[in-house]
Amino acid sequence: MAAHAAALALIPARGGSKGVPGKNLQDVGGLPLVVRSIHAAQASHRVTRVVVSTDDHAIAELSRDAGAVVVQRPQSIAGDSASSESALLHALDALACPSQSPNGLEANVVFLQCTSPFTTGAEIDKVLAALDQPKINSSFAVAPWHGFLWRADGEGINHDPNAPRQRRQDLEPSFLETGAIYAMRTTNFRAGGQRFCPPWQPVVLTDPGPEIDTLQDLALCRSLASVLSS
Repeated sequence: MAAHAAALALIPARGGSKGVPGKNLQDVGGLPLVVRSIHAAQASHRVTRVVVSTDDHAIAELSRDAGAVVVQRPQSIAGDSASSESALLHALDALACPSQSPNGLEANVVFLQCTSPFTTGAEIDKVLAALDQPKINSSFAVAPWHGFLWRADGEGINHDPNAPRQRRQDLEPSFLETGAIYAMRTTNFRAGGQRFCPPWQPVVLTDPGPEIDTLQDLALCRSLASVLSS
C-alpha cells in the first residue's frame, strides 16, 4: 500500500465564546471539548502531529497534557471577529521555523473544530484521503440533508412549491457542510489563506453527530455522549 502524505492537525481553541461561555473547556462525556478533538486527531492514521492554537492558559495546559503541541495565539487574532484562518496561518508560520519543524511542515493540514465533539479518527482519514487525488487541493466534511429548503421570501430552494409535492426521498440529494473537518494542501492554504483551495471536494460522512453552537446543543451532546457510553 502506498504511503499517505503526512498531515498536521490544527485545532483552534480560543478561551472566549459568547454563545457558550468557556466553550472549548466544556465537558462532554467526561472530557473537555478540546481534549476530545485532540484524541480524535490522535486516532487518525494520517495525522503525524496535533497542534492546538490558543490564547487560554487552561486550554494550553490541558492540550499539552493530552499530547498536543501548543501555539500561543496573539490577542490580536483571539477576539470574536477573528477568523479561524488567521489562527491557522499564524500557527503554520510559528511552526515553519526550523527549530519547530526541522523537516518542514507536513504536506497536508487538517483543521478540526472543537464544536464537533463526535468527530472520529476514521472520519478525519476519510476527509484527508480526498487529497490523495492530485487534482484536489482541499476537502471538507458534509452530511446528507433530507428536507425541503425555503428562502425567507417563500421561494423553494431545492423544490418547486408550484409543482406537485415530491416525496422527500425523491428530492435531488443535498449535503450540509458539517463544520467539523477541513483538509488542505499546506502550500495551497498558506498561499491563498482560505480553507477552500480550488479545486475542492466535499466528503460525505453518514453520521457526523451534532455541532455545538448554543447551550441547548451542549446539553444535547452531553445526553448523546451519555447514551453512547452506556
